[in-house]
Amino acid sequence: MSDGAKLYVNVIRPNKEGTFPVVMSADTYGKDNKPNINNMGPLWPTLGAIPTSSLTPEESPDPGFWVPNDYVVVKVALRGSAKSKGSLYPWGLSEAKDYAEVIEWARKQPWSNGNVGTNGVSYLAVTQWWVASLNLSHLKAIIPWEGLNDMYREVAFHGGIPDTGFYRFWHDGLINRWPDSDIEDLKGSQKNHPLFDDYWKGKQADLSAIKVPMFVCASWSTQGLHNRGTFEGFKQASSQDKWLKIHGRKEWETYYARESLEQQKDFFDYYLKGIDNDWQDTPKVSYEVRDKFYQGYTKYASDFPIPNTKETALYLDGQTMSLDISKPQETAKVSYDSEAEGNDEVRFSTTFDQDTEITGNMKLKLWVSADEADDMDLFVGIKKLNRQGEEVHFPDFNHIEHGQVATGWLRVSHRELDQDKSTPLQPWHTHEKEVKLNGNEIVPVEIEILPSGTLFKQGESVQVVVKASEVVKGNSTPGLKTRYEHDETVNQGTHNIYTGGKYDSHLLVPIVPNNS
Repeated sequence: MSDGAKLYVNVIRPNKEGTFPVVMSADTYGKDNKPNINNMGPLWPTLGAIPTSSLTPEESPDPGFWVPNDYVVVKVALRGSAKSKGSLYPWGLSEAKDYAEVIEWARKQPWSNGNVGTNGVSYLAVTQWWVASLNLSHLKAIIPWEGLNDMYREVAFHGGIPDTGFYRFWHDGLINRWPDSDIEDLKGSQKNHPLFDDYWKGKQADLSAIKVPMFVCASWSTQGLHNRGTFEGFKQASSQDKWLKIHGRKEWETYYARESLEQQKDFFDYYLKGIDNDWQDTPKVSYEVRDKFYQGYTKYASDFPIPNTKETALYLDGQTMSLDISKPQETAKVSYDSEAEGNDEVRFSTTFDQDTEITGNMKLKLWVSADEADDMDLFVGIKKLNRQGEEVHFPDFNHIEHGQVATGWLRVSHRELDQDKSTPLQPWHTHEKEVKLNGNEIVPVEIEILPSGTLFKQGESVQVVVKASEVVKGNSTPGLKTRYEHDETVNQGTHNIYTGGKYDSHLLVPIVPNNS
């Protein structure tokens, strides 16, 4: 590196003469860390089929696929990981600068044709947002596959509520993996920076600075980690040539599926090899509309959010506990005990009289108050019920198989909105200050519901759950905090929700017309 530090990389290349484009990934998990039953433990049975060669590090491009297709695969161990020297400070400009230097090094090697593309899942997608924002001349294309970007909103906190599960588990995992390294105190940062300040701004890449061609993969199934940031990466990037693939399945299984690999190869063949294939005919957005677990169909669109969606308000009615397209005339108040374990919730639902596709962000607006507290933590779940009233489950973060349609959170004192960034379907909270409740004050709050794509058939129902604790509990790895958790809530006493009359509590949904 330019400062004298040494980074270690693996280089796997075709065993023949010639120059080849480079497929690169970079993270702090270790360039030789291969997912297997020994290091994945009880998580292993839930991952799905992952057919890779023995040379494939965790979440990384598979040399067993790329090298026979005449690509050089370079895997970078960033500072503080493996034998690479230096401090491990994840997701920031310093990592991006190191990544950029390795790209510059690789493009000059005698086995390189000078064209570099980046590829990878999760952390390996996060580092791509960062390095792509530097706009390197020899970084020709990127494939960020499910990667967050806003560390505050997407992993350390959810709606201003601190994640006491995965975020802290992940930090401890880095320390356990590299005990001799100087590793940033991420748990301390979460405690010392409860609001969105300069520290967290320094953990965000400038997505609008990205101009390189990109093939992005997002998932409905990683809400609470990568879901939000991947969509924001696609939406905010300034790239003229960008494509988005959206699925509702398991993360790693989908990345390594042969169909996905062939799509990745077509993209890189076009931009790194200059092959005049049919990539440019690829629809800009392809997305899976989920019906049941691993059942659904693929649709195509010109952009995301899906053009021509109809913003439709479903009003909460506290008298009937229903949702309706007409606002109730009479005011009602529904309450729940925020400290009553297992009974700290209310539910509202409606049944569709025709097949209805809901794809994109939703927004839940509530009028709320607290009887014995000056703050509230609200947990929201959107569920699909079949014609028998039973919940239809979907894959979700950490590979669980009892997930719901969509999720949202909000600490009520964080309700202030950024009016410039907010849209009707996506409220954007500043998280820059706390605005506590004053006595029994009734206030409106807008809750961001993360993107999803679901078909509700005639006779099926959508249900809104408002709760004082996690809506979907459980984990695919019992005893380990490998899924988000929120154990440090501000909740106490009775929570109240107001509907009807002057209280326009509603769920705003994006309905995609049947003919689109």
